[in-house]
Amino acid sequence: MSILSPRQALLPTWPALPDWSDLMARLESRPLWTSLEGHMIRVEEHLEKGRYTLRAELPGVDPAKDVDISVREGQLTIKAERTERKEEGTRSEFHYGSFYRSVPLPVGAKEGDIDASYTDGILTVTVPVTESETPEKHIEIKTP
Repeated sequence: MSILSPRQALLPTWPALPDWSDLMARLESRPLWTSLEGHMIRVEEHLEKGRYTLRAELPGVDPAKDVDISVREGQLTIKAERTERKEEGTRSEFHYGSFYRSVPLPVGAKEGDIDASYTDGILTVTVPVTESETPEKHIEIKTP
């Protein structure tokens, strides 16, 4: 006669599973976007007086060598690479990373006239926008 109940005897002998409650507690205490924050360029954008302006935080980069701005099919894309080396006595440390941001341009943006400047760690991209709105068109509903 077995001293185990029938229910216990049917349980498989798998290796111990991790404690998922600890994992869930860590995920709940930290926002999901935290892991992407270091690689996403922070921007602010506004549209006024026929001009779209995007300002991006890019401190510590050389805009001539480390930043690439492109436009394709209504999407403005900024890519940057930062490499920094600090030396203290006999110790050195590298800080580096790739950064990326893509934003849709507003309707009427003149992609051929985009201008960009870089001052004090802020990249400013300006795009002229045609202010003429597309007229509203009403569609007739056909019935049999």
